[in-house]
Amino acid sequence: MAKTLIVITGPTGVGKTAAAIGLAQRLHCDIINADSRQIYRGIPICTAAPTPEEMALVKHHFVAFKELEESYSAAQFETDVLALLPSLWQQGDYAVMCGGSMLYVDAVCRGIDQLPDISPEVRAAVKEKLQQQGLESLVNELERLDPDYAAMVDRRNTSRVCHAVEICRQAGVPYSTLRTGTAKSRDFNIIKLALNIERDKLFDRINRRVDRMIEAGLEQEARSVYHLRHLNSLNTVGMKEMFAMFDGTMDRHTAIERMKKNTRVYAKKQLTWYRRDPAITWVTPENTIPTALQLLQDGGNV
Repeated sequence: MAKTLIVITGPTGVGKTAAAIGLAQRLHCDIINADSRQIYRGIPICTAAPTPEEMALVKHHFVAFKELEESYSAAQFETDVLALLPSLWQQGDYAVMCGGSMLYVDAVCRGIDQLPDISPEVRAAVKEKLQQQGLESLVNELERLDPDYAAMVDRRNTSRVCHAVEICRQAGVPYSTLRTGTAKSRDFNIIKLALNIERDKLFDRINRRVDRMIEAGLEQEARSVYHLRHLNSLNTVGMKEMFAMFDGTMDRHTAIERMKKNTRVYAKKQLTWYRRDPAITWVTPENTIPTALQLLQDGGNV
């Protein structure tokens, strides 16, 4: 019987966690977290991380296993998941991977191009330039070192710009020349399901979830890590708006409304990304489990 990884993905706030837990319970398997911010400790409200009660229902991997100061990447996630899966296959034929971080999902399903390891010296030099001269200086450097990638990268995404500059410096060649985009073969089957609902309902869910985060203590959580606001792990929706409020550049009402808006924008980016993937089966939260079970049966995986 083929081992099968069932991926539960989709836009933020759509209900992935509940669907993944329900499916994992049916299949008697573990859940692999594929959310690039839920891997960090100390910010469970902001990242909508699975609650202790939810994690008690099904064993989760890669939730709150890194400190905020630690660096982590999609490439490292690929390595870690592939190292974990053999032990999960010994327990059964299935594993569920749940999360909306597009690069993390692609890393496991398609693989990440082999890139050079970044030396501590190069990483420190790029970080120092960021802190002293700002993100724009690194964008300018990237335009000089790799104009092709500079033309396509989100120039406001600090982590991606820094990563590209690090690669260019370390390898001595443009980052874009090392990106092949060729999918790697896997020795297990992959079924990808993306949850979605009507746009107005999704946006309403997002707005209400932000309100629940505020009620649950998001402001206090953000204040507890405010002194670490320079870290990439905290460069995320929710923390950025709270930090702006603490800095006095945004009032409380504006910060909360901006958080809702930025979350909706991120959800649209996720949907655009996943619609390019022909391997994805689109589902609603309600029909996720029956669809997954039917696909397993149709593929001879049950």
